[in-house]
Amino acid sequence: MRILVIEDDAVLRDVVVSSLRDAGHHVDQAADLGAAEHWWRVQRFDAILLDLNLPCSAVRGSAMGSGLALLQQARRRGDNTPVLVLTARNQTPDRIAGLDSGADDYLGKPFALAEVEARLRALVRRAIGTQDVSTVGQLSLERNNRRFRVGMQPLDLPAREFEVLWELMSPPGRAVSKRSLSDKLSGYDDALGDNALEAFISRLRKKLQHSGAAIRTLRGIGYLIEADGGDAA
Repeated sequence: MRILVIEDDAVLRDVVVSSLRDAGHHVDQAADLGAAEHWWRVQRFDAILLDLNLPCSAVRGSAMGSGLALLQQARRRGDNTPVLVLTARNQTPDRIAGLDSGADDYLGKPFALAEVEARLRALVRRAIGTQDVSTVGQLSLERNNRRFRVGMQPLDLPAREFEVLWELMSPPGRAVSKRSLSDKLSGYDDALGDNALEAFISRLRKKLQHSGAAIRTLRGIGYLIEADGGDAA
């Protein structure tokens, strides 16, 4: 599994990261909200470990922010990556707040490292069993049927546009690089250059108007699809 560990305590973070890597997982890490948001947007993860109290940036003395706010942002943009919250705030109201914000599981500190890994595996198994359909706004992808819909209406797309949109929706809210999209389409007869890819994106944007979903350009990174906030530039 590829896992993102978001924890500002350097000692605890190193212990958790080392334990997960020893178990054979690919682990990335973030110590503040800025780095966490960047990783969460640009990389697809199988699961995320999230602390609740985090500095807003890596600047020394940075104000503290909320991991729950970061989680809520991800859920609003359609990202359903399984999230295990790790926190010392383990009272019932805290657990309820975390679960209501979109957390999939909650583990209080201190914890056993083996239990962290076991819970992550359980979350990923559960997610694989429930991710037949991904939805952003009124746009939905039915993976088993290989079909897109806008509301109740089928969205019929040419093959390449279909594959581009499939990649952007797997999962939604994750940045996908131009290179990744080009590689995804490499099985077709001719190579896909940047200009051709941008043309596919432009056509998809037009077809997604009024769907509640929008494709956003992340300059220097690629594209992501998220709930339409009125700006798909």
